[in-house]
Amino acid sequence: MTRLFLCEKPAQARDIAAVLGARSRGDGCLRGRDLIVTWCVGHLLEMDPPEAYGENLKRWRLETLPILPERWKLHPRKGAGKQLKIIGQLLKDASEVVVATDADREGETIAREVLDRFRWQGPILRLWLSALDEASIRKALANLLPGEKTRPLYLAGLARARADWMVGMNLTRAYTILGRAQGHDGVLSVGRVQTPTLRLVVDRDREIQAFRPRPYWEIVAMLEKDGTPFPARWQPEGDFTDEEGRCLRQQAAREALERVRNRTATVRQAATKRCREAPPLPFDLGTLQQEASRRWGLGAQQVLDIAQRLYETHKATTYPRTDCPYLPESMLGEAGQVLEALAASDPDIATPVARADLSLRSRAWNDRKITAHHAIIPTTTPCDVSRMSADERRVYDLIRRRYLAQFYPRHEYDKTEAAFDIGGETFQASGRRVRVAGWKTLFGRDEADEDRLLPPLSEGDRCKVVDAKIEHKETTPPKHHTEGTLIAAMKNAARLVEDPELKKRLRQSTGIGTEATRAGIIQTLLDRGFLRKEKKHLVSTETGRALIDALPDPVKDPGTTALWEQALEDIAEGRGDMAAFLERQGQWVRALVAQVRQGAATIEASGTQHACPACGKPMRRRKGKKGWFWGCTGFPECRRTLPDSKGKPGRRKTKADACSNTPRSRASTRRGAGKPCPACVKGELVMRAVKNGKNAGRSFIGCTRYPDCGYFAWG
Repeated sequence: MTRLFLCEKPAQARDIAAVLGARSRGDGCLRGRDLIVTWCVGHLLEMDPPEAYGENLKRWRLETLPILPERWKLHPRKGAGKQLKIIGQLLKDASEVVVATDADREGETIAREVLDRFRWQGPILRLWLSALDEASIRKALANLLPGEKTRPLYLAGLARARADWMVGMNLTRAYTILGRAQGHDGVLSVGRVQTPTLRLVVDRDREIQAFRPRPYWEIVAMLEKDGTPFPARWQPEGDFTDEEGRCLRQQAAREALERVRNRTATVRQAATKRCREAPPLPFDLGTLQQEASRRWGLGAQQVLDIAQRLYETHKATTYPRTDCPYLPESMLGEAGQVLEALAASDPDIATPVARADLSLRSRAWNDRKITAHHAIIPTTTPCDVSRMSADERRVYDLIRRRYLAQFYPRHEYDKTEAAFDIGGETFQASGRRVRVAGWKTLFGRDEADEDRLLPPLSEGDRCKVVDAKIEHKETTPPKHHTEGTLIAAMKNAARLVEDPELKKRLRQSTGIGTEATRAGIIQTLLDRGFLRKEKKHLVSTETGRALIDALPDPVKDPGTTALWEQALEDIAEGRGDMAAFLERQGQWVRALVAQVRQGAATIEASGTQHACPACGKPMRRRKGKKGWFWGCTGFPECRRTLPDSKGKPGRRKTKADACSNTPRSRASTRRGAGKPCPACVKGELVMRAVKNGKNAGRSFIGCTRYPDCGYFAWG
């Protein structure tokens, strides 16, 4: 009886094999007593392209769409054939398989698609790992799950891959064809998740572009009581204020200033309350990406790669691709081991670790909030921080301090709000005094948390007005998205939905993409030229904005995609049906392709499509070595080109144009060179010369559609 462990990557396999005692090297595997550990290298299989379903699908034509396979085909990824063959041989001798890939939807799919390819019918167990240190592996090996429990994750992974294929392949072809009919050069790539993500950036950029700053005026008075100066701000009231209470009329501010000068401020009311801030929850991947982007401008993919190395290479943190910021209550008992490991790993953190109070229990420990994974936290095993890069150490420090914060007191401060009457105008001042620094001592100085002291104030107290002045300000536009803020928008897509019916159907936690895929989606948009990076900011390109303008709302609506992600989540949790989901996707794609056909027909009927003079097919604008030109979409059957003339096809110069004074060119002009062919109408008459025979060198007029059209006249 041989148990086969199927891992996701060689490094992961080595870690598991070391614990299992599988130290004998084999070809593509490690062997132990009655067990073998082998590995994939990510996805060993990938989905076949459209042309695998029929020779007629090689060419991009509207009449062949939609392409909706009944039986899906996979092929080995480039360079994966050897390892795939090894796994196939090992399965023949295995009595049972333990799926030991990453504990998520994609990890499940990577293993199960290989097992399905080799028609594995034997028993399946699941090794569910949250970390790759020895203690975590041993704990997971002692608690193997039945394979049926995680099979729904595979079904969700299949549904996601097939839906992405149907949407991506069909709509990319459809809108690229439509774009070419209107002269757009290049591929208009459409994706189930990438397109709504692109729209988030385009909408923000256009909001900024359309923004017009409005001036407003504030009055700041410097008050004094018992020798303590403090500022107070004017609270204007009247029809000269906007919805946020800002004064929009300079004259009103000047008049108020005159009433305030040389007056005494009287306290209308004053109140102080104690405020308490609980420590922030440990990190999920999205929140970690946002924080690293805000602090250091790190890209989302950079942070994911770093978190993956901290998990796989350094064994310093738990599984990173998690959407959950909570921790199981059972892990509270391991907190002492985690703190010991932190102190042993790095002397720099020893003092903060010593100040942690294990008797405290934060809101992070909550079994009801746990999803497939818990938050990213340090492991119970010491790591070597000296082997980490600067960025790895930065991210690791964020993770460990967030964990430590769970064992620190709440941050407490007294907040005072006071209102004043000065010459009939209302002013307001606020102050704060930190009483318990608590968990905030872990994260360094923050100006927002500095003490801003007010003197003791009571109703009726009088304060001296030392000075008062007007400040001229302007409203500011929203900021461009960074990778961090875009991740946040993708995570909270449900909040962006305006349609009340759709909003009702969406859970508030629903986003677009997953923790594991969002970084890759942003990178894809950058690689395809739909977005570009300007310092920390993401900005949409002209091509990206044009694509969003060309697509109908359902394709680019974050709410629609969020609803699909919700359906995939239901499949992963065993509540949804994969076949029904894919049938709905197919119907949706059919409807959108029909819209594209209608749009193409409208373009043709309106004459906005530029037809090839040789064959009548649409021409599209392209860029060559010598600049822009127009080429026939019927290439290579039709090779007709025309010069570009201010974004439209121009007339190709003939010899008659170059030599208009020669007798021959005058004759050819009389014969009609450069005009439509009288025989087929679609072609154009051009001057040519006989190459061979007794008439070699003699000029004649012929149709550009030759040999389909044989019109001929001697020049």
